[in-house]
Amino acid sequence: MPGSIFSEPPLSASMVEDLEADYSGVFRNVEEALGRLQNVSPVDRYERLQKIGQGTFGEVFKARHRVTKQHFALKRIRMEQEKEGFPITAIREIRILQSLQHENIVCLKDVCYNTRDERSCFRPQFFLVFEFCDHDLAGLSQRADFPNSVKKAIMLQLLKGLFYLHKNNVLHRDLKAANILINKHGVLKIADFGLARRTVASIRPDRPPRYTGRVVTLWYRPPEILLNDRNYGKPVDMWGAGCIMAELWTKYPIMQGENELGQLKLIINLCGSINSEVWPGVERLEAFRDAQLPRDIKRHVRERLKDKVSSSTAIDLIDKLLVIDPSKRFTADQALSHDYFYEDPPPGDLRVFSREGTSYLEFFSNPRHARIAQQQQHQQLPQAHHNYHGGHHMGPHQRPGPYQYHPVAGRVPVGQVRRPLIQEDNIHHDRVY
Repeated sequence: MPGSIFSEPPLSASMVEDLEADYSGVFRNVEEALGRLQNVSPVDRYERLQKIGQGTFGEVFKARHRVTKQHFALKRIRMEQEKEGFPITAIREIRILQSLQHENIVCLKDVCYNTRDERSCFRPQFFLVFEFCDHDLAGLSQRADFPNSVKKAIMLQLLKGLFYLHKNNVLHRDLKAANILINKHGVLKIADFGLARRTVASIRPDRPPRYTGRVVTLWYRPPEILLNDRNYGKPVDMWGAGCIMAELWTKYPIMQGENELGQLKLIINLCGSINSEVWPGVERLEAFRDAQLPRDIKRHVRERLKDKVSSSTAIDLIDKLLVIDPSKRFTADQALSHDYFYEDPPPGDLRVFSREGTSYLEFFSNPRHARIAQQQQHQQLPQAHHNYHGGHHMGPHQRPGPYQYHPVAGRVPVGQVRRPLIQEDNIHHDRVY
């Protein structure tokens, strides 16, 4: 990708310091925050139609531009109390999204605000405006069946987006099925950059990385974060990609831990015991030394998946993504060069999801949310800006793909007995955009 696409104006020393911190605080002055953003506009140019997501981060609405009549997603930044100021994480999310330009990354269209009123505790409210996507992968997986060719197209586009992010030194840090969107034109979008950040090395090469562990939804959280390794990197996203890929067949998250220790034990039951032989250097982590983890457990990824995943190369790719040692985990570039993408069937057409005219979003899988949505009038879907073209992976291990992109026509989780989805203990749930 050309470097100019990702270039940003030089940052002041204080702004660099803010961006480096994971939870360093907030801007105490909203006007100061506005001054750091560009092209902030009033939110009343959009008409809110229905809620499509909610969580600790705030709310997401489907909205229509009053002039163009196009549909967008409106994400409200939660600022309930005056003492909270403007969140630094929101500033980081905005700046990162404004610098990203890729067909498989959700597009930030606008930043809006409304005036002070009683409803917002005498403070302005802020909204991020995104292109509207009709589906998320969590909603699709639970409510729709799709062929192996479509699964392959999903993973191909997801990995292309991850390759772009990692090439440009961005960690997403919250990859999960609910944050993978698909629009009516069959283009997949990685969304929800609320926990994303630039790598420390890209900002301060002289400083070793040290990141927060309060990231990644529990069921998609890799072992290095569960063991409180603060020096993690891009492999955390690749673990999430492996979990998502397995979920395309199982239809539910493959490891549904109740807490961090429970999640670690599920990982060990599937991927084998964690020790210095499989992960050299893990003994330096205090959490590993203190934890009483199961020993002498063999790796069972391939055995557990063989009855659920029909493709042997798909199993092999999942196996290489769900590797305990982060340094041995497949990169996005290696995954895109895997044999799975160069055998039959070719990648399918994701527009198949929109032929029924129904939106499959995780928010609507909640019966109460679904009833509310059914009472609202169905709206026309928006036009998208990007068209997807296969065979455009630009990695150093690029190999000529035999296929061009073209249209084609409930099992238990791997980690444990199937049960209904429960709310994770993580700080973000039911997020979108």
